[in-house]
Amino acid sequence: MPAMKIGALLPLCEADGPDGSRWPAIRDLAVTAEKAGLDSLWAYDHLLFRMPGDEEGGPHDALAILAAVAAVTSRVELGTIVLGTGFRAPGITAKMAATLDEVSDGRLVLGLGSGWHEPEYAAFGYPFDHRVGRFEEFLAVALPLLRGERVTFRGTWHQAEDAVLLPRPARGTRLPGRIPVLIAAKGERMLRLAARHADAWNTAWFGMPADRFHQRRADLVAACEAEGRDPAAIEVTVGLTIDAEASIGGRSRADNALPPDVDEVARALDAWRELGVGHVQVDLRPATASLVELLAAAATKHRGG
Repeated sequence: MPAMKIGALLPLCEADGPDGSRWPAIRDLAVTAEKAGLDSLWAYDHLLFRMPGDEEGGPHDALAILAAVAAVTSRVELGTIVLGTGFRAPGITAKMAATLDEVSDGRLVLGLGSGWHEPEYAAFGYPFDHRVGRFEEFLAVALPLLRGERVTFRGTWHQAEDAVLLPRPARGTRLPGRIPVLIAAKGERMLRLAARHADAWNTAWFGMPADRFHQRRADLVAACEAEGRDPAAIEVTVGLTIDAEASIGGRSRADNALPPDVDEVARALDAWRELGVGHVQVDLRPATASLVELLAAAATKHRGG
């Protein structure tokens, strides 16, 4: 069984940790994570958060932050978890992704999703209807462009006329392979699109494996069977949470979060790998150097170091 990759989410919002929204803190955490031996760093994508009962907040732009992180790291993969395609045009998104992959020397994992937080759509004037239909058309434009193809497409929501990315994407030309596409999906239509197009599939958020995960993976397998694709061709990735408050009275702000304990986190990593998960993306609450180092220590223990 191949080794499971272990990555961490970057702090992009004031609520993510001490000085979490300041670039020096983001930069320092990224450098610490790479030096500690983590495999990847991930940026989530929202315009703002307006949750009932919570203070309003919002993160920095995911692609802009990852471009900056690419310049101060050299080894870790850089992923989006996940870009909300409902407020991103497919052509310019493909252009930005190809540029980021060039800047990072082929380290991008392009995570995509249809979006879910209606208040941010309303605030910035984006339609919230037909999200899966819009997502399907987004893929029809963006994915061929990222493969270096010319695209003409006339859909209900997206159009392209002899579009092409120039310079051509580095992967497939200067670098081997192509930009891997990760799709976050749990509904039947989204899972069918993941089965059809994705290199990797993401489900979140978890601590130890739970029935919810097993059902979601079974749904992915069913979607693959419906699409005539081998489920083994899609890497399973899982978002996990380590919450510093999880050890206080057995309670946590995050459902099923792991406590900040090296042995418990290592056991969880063992359990996920035994289920065939290929990559985990860990949300550290708060995102501090000490929790990065704890995750790295658990990863070393998990790998038998």
